Amino acid sequence: MNLAFTKMHGLGNDFVVIDGVRQPVTLSAGDVRFLADRHFGVGCDQVLLVEAPVDPSRALFRYRIFNADGGEVEQCGNGARCFAVFVREQGLTAADRIPVETLAGPIVLEVEADGQIRVDMGRPRFHPDQIPFLAPVEAAEYPLEVDGRQLVIGAVSMGNPHALLLVDDVADAPVAALGPVIERHPRFPARVNVGFMAVQGRDAIDLRVYERGAGETLACGTGACAAMAVARRRGLVEDRVRVHLPGGSLVLSWNGKTDQPVYMTGPATTVFQGRIER
Repeated sequence: MNLAFTKMHGLGNDFVVIDGVRQPVTLSAGDVRFLADRHFGVGCDQVLLVEAPVDPSRALFRYRIFNADGGEVEQCGNGARCFAVFVREQGLTAADRIPVETLAGPIVLEVEADGQIRVDMGRPRFHPDQIPFLAPVEAAEYPLEVDGRQLVIGAVSMGNPHALLLVDDVADAPVAALGPVIERHPRFPARVNVGFMAVQGRDAIDLRVYERGAGETLACGTGACAAMAVARRRGLVEDRVRVHLPGGSLVLSWNGKTDQPVYMTGPATTVFQGRIER
């Protein structure tokens, strides 16, 4: 492996981004773990791979996401914003509107005049079969037994699965204790991202996320979308919310209709470029 890469972050959720359009790239799970290793590799939460689209009539690029444990996943909101900045900085496109393919389906990235990136993250999916989550019927809340405790969660897919717990204060939330246990709970057959959210008002949510395959990160874009969707469905927030994460804040918009997408707006930052050999 001899690859050029760019290190980027979205609110501290950091990525190794690789151009698979102009250089041949084949990544094994071991390669991804090596790149993500903060001691022996570059270090990141996820590796992002830019590829040519499968269907050029519908998308400009294919967007692939690999967690630090080597597994490929469906979606990453912070990564999507970095993807948009990367393809423009690298001269792969000059478009302000960038349709891309993901494992979760098509999404659209929009570069705004102030440099912020607005992403159509697709519609939230609440049916248990679409998350996936083992439950007999769809509900706004579900009981979940964890280590003998009965918790109450919201569950939704934003292209990847999310479980949301309502807490009084995210600073005291048991992220390290409950995150990995819920992530691998048997009722989530594909594992799950776990969000701990405190609703601070009709337009504000505090959030921490334990990400599937990565652990707690400074920010999670799909997690912010999931928190917005679950809170809006319960009637706790309005249709525009600022979600505060440890690494910064994102603006989320959703009108509450399940056939309409969630929109996420936030920054993306390039840190450095390099080349790595193995």
